[in-house]
Amino acid sequence: MKGIILAGGAGSRLYPLTLVASKQLQPVYDKPMVYYPLTTLVEGGVREFCLVSTPHDLPRFRQLLGDGSQWGLSIEYREQAKPEGIAQAFRIAASFVGNDPVTLILGDNIFYGGDAFHRAFSDFRTGATIFGCHVNDPERYGVVEFDASGKALSIEEKPARPRSNHAVPGLYLYDNEVVEIARNLKPSARGELEITDVNVEYLRRGTLRVERLTRGFAWLDAGTSSSLHEASAYVQTIEKRQGIKVGCPEEAAFRRGFIGIRELEALVARLPNCEYRAYLESVAEEARRG
Repeated sequence: MKGIILAGGAGSRLYPLTLVASKQLQPVYDKPMVYYPLTTLVEGGVREFCLVSTPHDLPRFRQLLGDGSQWGLSIEYREQAKPEGIAQAFRIAASFVGNDPVTLILGDNIFYGGDAFHRAFSDFRTGATIFGCHVNDPERYGVVEFDASGKALSIEEKPARPRSNHAVPGLYLYDNEVVEIARNLKPSARGELEITDVNVEYLRRGTLRVERLTRGFAWLDAGTSSSLHEASAYVQTIEKRQGIKVGCPEEAAFRRGFIGIRELEALVARLPNCEYRAYLESVAEEARRG
């Protein structure tokens, strides 16, 4: 399965921070925001990536991530000249997707806890898999309605009267049909190619699977100044209390077997003396001890 990271948009809700750098390059505690969605997909076993962003911001992403080979990955880049909806990413990255299934993750979504994503990646075969997460403000998101047996009945984009409190977070798994579905989409009343319309089409076909995320799972949408601060505080708390890093691509690539202990130690040796290096040194030392 291939992976798309959508890191475009104007980031107007984070103004004036985004005068300095793209939203997805803002720090979330001790790492750039884009590290978190990248790590989520690496943990799911994805090795081939396409990052979609604005022409202005792509050089900065290239400088930060390179071609991904240092982590045993492959990262390509595509321009989104004008943001016209999440589903536009499948049109932009169609040549990258080719004939493969693909997962799309939003560059400002941070996930932590549970094994729902890992199971979804390993179990995925065909159709589409999305997720439902209980929130207090579902009207801000795509909302999925379930019947008594837990089967999805409907999905609505930012409804004025939500039919449930289950919002659809920004991680989606699709078979290759998604490319053609995205090509045939018509812009919504907002003038965007809605990802909800993609999911509704899979629902119409009877091939949509919705996994409910259980308690203990954290979904952070770091798209505003307040939520960016909250995400940083959350990550800091987890890292200090548990002694682990959240959103660490080096560790994720190592634990997935994309790089070996020697490659990890070589990466560490190139880092300046800092907390991040000290953590990766501890990961390597623990692995050496077996």
